[in-house]
Amino acid sequence: MTPLHPMTWQSPVVTGPWYDVIEPATDAVLTRVRSAGPSDVAASVARAAAAQRSWAGRPAAERAAVLRRAGDLLVAHGDELREWLVRESGSVPGKAHFELSVATQECYEAAALATRPTGQVLSSTAPRLAYTQRVPVGVVGVIAPFNAPLVLSLRSVAPALALGNAVVLKPDPRTAVSGGLALGALFHAAGLPEDLLHVLPGGPDPGRQLLADPHVPVISFTGSTRTGRSVAETAGRHLKRTHLELGGNSALIVLEDADLEAALSAGAWGAFFHQGQICMTTGRHLVHASHYEEYVERLAAKADALIVGDPHRDKVHLGPLIDREQTRTVHDLVKASVAAGAVIRAGGTHDGPYYRPTVLTGVDDDTPAYAQEVFGPVAPVRPFTTLDEAAALAAAGPYGLSLGIITRDAARGRELAERIPTGIAHINDQTVGDEALAPFGGTGVSGTGTRFGGDANADAFTELRWITVDADVPAHPF
Repeated sequence: MTPLHPMTWQSPVVTGPWYDVIEPATDAVLTRVRSAGPSDVAASVARAAAAQRSWAGRPAAERAAVLRRAGDLLVAHGDELREWLVRESGSVPGKAHFELSVATQECYEAAALATRPTGQVLSSTAPRLAYTQRVPVGVVGVIAPFNAPLVLSLRSVAPALALGNAVVLKPDPRTAVSGGLALGALFHAAGLPEDLLHVLPGGPDPGRQLLADPHVPVISFTGSTRTGRSVAETAGRHLKRTHLELGGNSALIVLEDADLEAALSAGAWGAFFHQGQICMTTGRHLVHASHYEEYVERLAAKADALIVGDPHRDKVHLGPLIDREQTRTVHDLVKASVAAGAVIRAGGTHDGPYYRPTVLTGVDDDTPAYAQEVFGPVAPVRPFTTLDEAAALAAAGPYGLSLGIITRDAARGRELAERIPTGIAHINDQTVGDEALAPFGGTGVSGTGTRFGGDANADAFTELRWITVDADVPAHPF
């Protein structure tokens, strides 16, 4: 089969300088990508807006067919795309496979979304037909992150296209291929008409221009809470609708009746999967006092046994952090936590971008690695004695993305979950999980609520229009 060659595809209007895309495991140059220049956003938006009108007028079944072909192409080119995810984002092969699987389902679910009912008939005080209709917003701006670049771009791009919009996508510059150019090549091969998807790699400037462009009514942003605040502030000045999926500091609660072996496996996976570079990562381990010492000892042993290295060339459990700046950020948080009284029970060291999975004890509300999102393989563990204490600890802090509860009594776990405000809750599983058909979003500073999956996608990328039809023009007073 002919390769997609995503690194050679580019949007019709990209005029900025070339830059190197670096493999985080080795610092080797994977490819060179042309970045968006100062005038490229406006030019791309103008072309996208012109193309969108025709696309929105095409039969829904035709749009759905493009999305189904895109899903089929993801399967057909899986080996090629998995390699890009491993080398460009530092994913281990298992994570790359999981990401590709979810991305494929995003395409198939978006295809189904295209042909779903688009409105409802309403009652009216007048003798007329009244109904609602969902109509595309026009051009959707998507700003995507580095950590799961393929799926976190596609879960906005696919439904937006399926619903009749055009898209201008700004991927993270560190993952410009797997988070951007690969999607351009994919949809081109799937038969998407020209100019409906523009990919503009680069730093913050193209993102700022997307936020300011008056012809982009909706922005879908996935990234840090800090940057999300800035996005929301800028969008607010332009009266622009934003959908924000931001950071997390999710808690895993291990109750006294838990199967400790299962809890440890869940805790290690939730904390260390993809080097902790996931918004849903288990950032706080809340363990009943009766299990606390054993949990800490065994979690530390698991951490010490994990192999950290180059996921493209070696068989490893954890790959590199995305770059040296992120490595410094993680290590600074660990050092600050130790200075504040935390104790390192495993890890706490790194060799270049390879950070050892780390277990911390002696943490409290003010410990930096406990109170903040680390975005690295760091597991702070804290004991509790009562359900009230567990609920209070899990609900504390500004984040509200995901929650995990481990217990032999599922009903009790569900009751506890109802006391803790999060957008996602898993009874008898850890905090990391994603399915294309499931709603996804957080509360507090974790984002602006559910915006993925089924009806949430329709809400995000369409406007709801009220239409009335009278048989004759009614008489009016003047």
